Amino acid sequence: MDETYVESLLDLVEQVPPGRVTTYGALAAVLGGGPRRVGTALARHGAPVPWWRVVRADGSLPPSHGERARAHYRAEGTPLRASGALDMPRAFWDPATDD
Repeated sequence: MDETYVESLLDLVEQVPPGRVTTYGALAAVLGGGPRRVGTALARHGAPVPWWRVVRADGSLPPSHGERARAHYRAEGTPLRASGALDMPRAFWDPATDD
């Protein structure tokens, strides 16, 4: 995988504010490639960054990451629904607009 792409991705993930999340697709829209490329890069190189702030478009995480991520969401005050799922309208951070 292109080292420049990975570095740009990790830099962008570090910009996601605590208590907010973004999606693989939103990151891909800024960096190029697709959501799977973002996911592959994060799976291989994302341990040092706040990986839990990158979720699927529906606000979910792969089941293998769910409980660890929820602990981070609670600690950061990320908006959650009563069901425990992310409240995407309130939690979403758009890397294209920095909002």
